[in-house]
Amino acid sequence: MAAKFSIDGDAIRQLAKILVDTKLTEIEYEDDGRRIRVSRGGGIQTATVVAPPSPAPVTVEPVAVPVPAAVVPSDHPGTVKSPMVGTAYMSAEPGAAAFVKVGDTVSVGQTLMIIEAMKVMNPIKSPSAGKILKIFTQDASPVEYGEPLMIIE
Repeated sequence: MAAKFSIDGDAIRQLAKILVDTKLTEIEYEDDGRRIRVSRGGGIQTATVVAPPSPAPVTVEPVAVPVPAAVVPSDHPGTVKSPMVGTAYMSAEPGAAAFVKVGDTVSVGQTLMIIEAMKVMNPIKSPSAGKILKIFTQDASPVEYGEPLMIIE
């Protein structure tokens, strides 16, 4: 028979605060085989626009937005993805120079950025040597698991 799982209200409140502070939609925490997942409003948000009354019906045509022929992160073999949910920092401390910038040449194991998760600073190391082609995240921005961070070519 499985052990009874007691709910720690303080832990849930702390996780919910992290969601709000980092603007994430979901967070999961595991300890000793017990797992808590907190999520908020992850559904699709829609907006309704009310037009003023007019004698003729108003027709809105969809507008195609051209997508530039840019690098698609999921298709590129040099994409570095976030290994965790957290906050990405591009430098070791506020005001310091960024670990890397677009155009820099990096070597295997070189620190690319830091992701803070649960008050722990996790260095993200380069999986390959090459040139930084594109950086998708900004300093102090929240990142999700599997989110493309940058491309090394």
